[in-house]
This record gives sequence, structure tokens and C-alpha cells, in this order.
Amino acid sequence: MIPTLLRVLGHEYARPVRRTVALMTATAIVEGLSYALLVPVLRALFGSTPEDAWPWLIGFGTAVAVYAVLRYASDLSGFRVGTTLLRGMYHRLGDHLARLPIGWYGAGRVGQVSVLASRGVLDAMAVIAHLLAPYISACVTPLTIVLVMLAFNWQLGLAALAAVPVVAAIQLWTGRSMTAADAERAERDHEATGRVIEYLQAQPVLRAGGRTTERFRLLDDSLRELQRASRRTVLSALPGVVGLTVTVQAMFTVLLTLGAYLALGGNVGAAEVLTILVLAARCADPLLSLSDIGGKLRGARSELARLDAVLSTEPLPEPREPIRPERHDLEFDAVTFHHGDRTVLKDVSLSVPQGTRLAVVGPSGAGKSTLLQLLARFYDVDAGAVRIGGVDVRAIKTEELMAQIAIVFQDVYLFDGTIEENVRLGRPDAADAEVRAAATAARLDEVIERLPGGWAANVGEGGALLSGGERQRVSIARALLKDTPIVLLDEVTSALDPVNEAAVHEGIDRLMAGRTVVMVAHRMRTIQRADQIAFLDAGRIIEKGDHEELLHRSGRYADFWNISLAT
Repeated sequence: MIPTLLRVLGHEYARPVRRTVALMTATAIVEGLSYALLVPVLRALFGSTPEDAWPWLIGFGTAVAVYAVLRYASDLSGFRVGTTLLRGMYHRLGDHLARLPIGWYGAGRVGQVSVLASRGVLDAMAVIAHLLAPYISACVTPLTIVLVMLAFNWQLGLAALAAVPVVAAIQLWTGRSMTAADAERAERDHEATGRVIEYLQAQPVLRAGGRTTERFRLLDDSLRELQRASRRTVLSALPGVVGLTVTVQAMFTVLLTLGAYLALGGNVGAAEVLTILVLAARCADPLLSLSDIGGKLRGARSELARLDAVLSTEPLPEPREPIRPERHDLEFDAVTFHHGDRTVLKDVSLSVPQGTRLAVVGPSGAGKSTLLQLLARFYDVDAGAVRIGGVDVRAIKTEELMAQIAIVFQDVYLFDGTIEENVRLGRPDAADAEVRAAATAARLDEVIERLPGGWAANVGEGGALLSGGERQRVSIARALLKDTPIVLLDEVTSALDPVNEAAVHEGIDRLMAGRTVVMVAHRMRTIQRADQIAFLDAGRIIEKGDHEELLHRSGRYADFWNISLAT
């Protein structure tokens, strides 16, 4: 697990981890060696001159003091390295997530990453602060004690040494047998969590249907499956726990029997036998704790594996010699793109001259939004090229590409803060007058005037305290403030009431003025004034032209237009 931990942490954190592991190992060895002094202590106490035990007792006390200092230093090092790595891990994970393509973030992925970034990182980093020291102690200290026993009496030492491979085999077997059970339990836990959230979100529907007193069958089923998985996990761990306990007790019994036999035969003194038994008893506690520590380490290993999988995900490659486009015309050149096994776009070619507007229409699932995502390089194309100003977007530095583009999505996300803070995301260094002007152009000032607190009004997490139309106005104000030469619009008015739609349209008109625009819309009236319209179906361009031209063709676009007039 240490190699996985070091790989997840990165090279810059490897040295303090190795230093801490070495210090913890040395502490465990010193602890085991300190017990070697019990042999002369007990030999003197049971001998004819008990006062001879004093020097050995002082030596034993000194060894214990050295062990205590080392233990304090190793534990302190573990806590310090753990907290440092926790902070560093958050930074590393955050930096890596910021470099991953936006297309990597699906609905399910966001939930997984949120859990991983909270509980997952804490559990993984707890290995160093809380689990590593007791695990090393449970492995190294008993082994050191066995070597000490072997040095004082080879017969009793060999008897104790015989238990080492048995304990190791039990631990390996338990770990392998628990892997499937742990994975199943984690899956059931994730499913049950989703069902709980679903149950809470479904309360309005359940209450409207008069089913508030009924149990939610899907939730009950998932909780039962979680209970069964938890039971199977416990049952899978039980043989290992029992086997380890039996092995430790058997080792102690063998040593007791063999020691008594050797003592009766005069081959070893009673003091040595008593010492060996004390050492064997000291081995028992850390060995028995391996079961509990092993379970916690398996859970941490699972989180480390998930972290490793995320950190191993390759971001989109950055150009070695980035090119800055001088123009703002757009081109899709024979673009083909696959999402999994599905072909989303197939041999799509479009050009958008600088300062003109392209509208993309078509049925749901045709690939319209994907065109915008490829232009913003949320993904890379599988074939062909997407160009801005004649430059392939893959040859443009990410920061430069984002500086060229403003995107207004259908689903607007606002951060839990004030309206002004959310608008300023477009350009944080903008002057107050520029922020106010953008808000006025987006007709956001009307919203601000009626909200308690005005500009300082909190929008809530995700903008929950604002309506959909109000959130959209914030998004448009943000895009206006960013003031980019290229604007991408994705279904920005599809779910708005007439009043908000009119206000948003007014803001969109101001946003589009003088810019190169690609818009996706279902409401046909929003694209009448586009310079060209592309009708997309099943990932292919079926028709292309301006509004009047496409109507005269009486093709798919004309059918869509007539249906929109009827509704």
C-alpha cells in the first residue's frame, strides 16, 4: 500500500513519508529489543542475588525511556506529515481536477468526486497519522521479539518463529477474501446513499400522491441489500479473526509446553522460560490488533485506489508551442467525435465568419451541444479539427482559449455568495462601473432592485434563492463583463416564462452584438436573425443556409419551423 500512497501523493511528498516510515520502524524495533533486557532482570530476581537485578532494571528503564522518546517523535512526525499531506493532497487533487477536460465531469462523476474530495481524502491521509504506526508496530515489534527469543533459546525461538508464516498467510488470505466483500459493500453503500437522496427529493411527488405514510420500496430494497452486504463483510472477516486468535493462542500454548519440558529437563532455567512467556504474551496484543487495523487499512486502500484512478486520468495535452489566434472566425473541419461506443458527430464541416451568427437546430440527441463543447475544448475530436482564427484549438493554450470564449448555458450554476461576486467571476478585476453596466445590459438591475440587500443579496448554493430567469440574467451579465470576441449560447431561453424570456433576449442581443456567435436553441424564433442555420440530425449536417433559404427548401428545417408555429 505504501507504493500506492507515494504514487498518489507525488514525488515531492515521498521523502517525509519514507522518513516517517523509517522512524516508526526504528521505534518498533527498539520496543522489541527493550524486552530483551527482561531476561537478565528476571534471571537475577530468581537467582541467589536479587540485588544484581538493579543494573539491568536501570538499563531496562533507559531502554523504555528511549522507546518512549522515539514513539513520541514518530507519532508527532506521523501527525505532522499527515496534516501536511492532507493539505498538499487537497491542492494536488484540486490542481489536477482543474486540468481535466470539462467533458470528464458527468452527473455521476461530480457526486463521486465530491465524496472522494471530502471523506475519501481524509480516510486516505489518516493512514499516515493514525494507522501506519500501529500497523508497523503490530508487524515489526512481534518479529523483533521472536528474534530476541531465538537469540536466548533457539528451541523456543524456532517454535515462536514457526507462527510467523502462519500469521502472514492468514493476513494475506483475509485481505484477498475481503476484497470482493468490501467492494460490494461500498457499491451498496453508494446505491443506498443515492436512494436516500432520491427519497428526500421525491417528497413533493409522494405527498401529492397521498403516499406519505407508505414506505419507499426502492429505498427499503437498497437498505436491505446494504444490510446483507454488511453481514457478508462481517462473515468474510470472521475466519481471519478466528484464525489469527487461534494461531496466537496456539503459539503461546506451544511455548508454555515446550518451556516446561525444557525446564523440567534442566536445559533451561525457570527465569528464561518465564521471560520467554512474558515476551510471547507481549507479542499477542499487537498480533491480535492486526485484524482491526487490517480492516481499516483495506478501507483506506480503496480510497487510495480511487484517488489514484482520478489522479491517473490524463488531462487534455497542452501545446508545447502555443499559438494565439489573431482572428475570431470559427471552423469545424470534417469533425468526428465518439462518446463511448456512440458516434455523436460524423464528418461535420461548418464555417462561421468573424462577427457572424451560426444557429444550430435539430432534434434532441442530434449532437448540437457537443459542437459547442468541442469548440470550447471540453473534449478533443476523434477526427478532423476545430479551429479559431485558422488555429486548431488543440494548439491554443487553455487559458488563452477560455479568454476568447464566453459561454451561457441553459442550466446556470451560481456560487453561494452575493450577486456581485457571481457577476465578477466574468472578470474579477473589473471596475464597479463596468460591473454595473453589464448588469444593466443584462437587465439584472431589475432583479437587484427588488431583492433585499441589493448587490449584497446572497444567491444561495447553486443560485437556489433566485428563479431560473434571474439566474440566467446573472449568467448573461457575467458573460457581458467578460467581454470576449466569441460567444456560445446553449438553450438559454428554453425553460423561461415570457417576462424573463423577453429580458434574457434583450441581454442576449447586447451580448451578441459585434461578436462571433454559435447558438443552440429549440425555440425557433430565437434563431431567425442568425446569419446561417445548420440543421443537425444523428450527428450529421442535413441542411445549411439562412432562415428564408431553408424555409423555401421545405425540408427538415421548414418542418421544425411549422411545428414551432403550431405550438
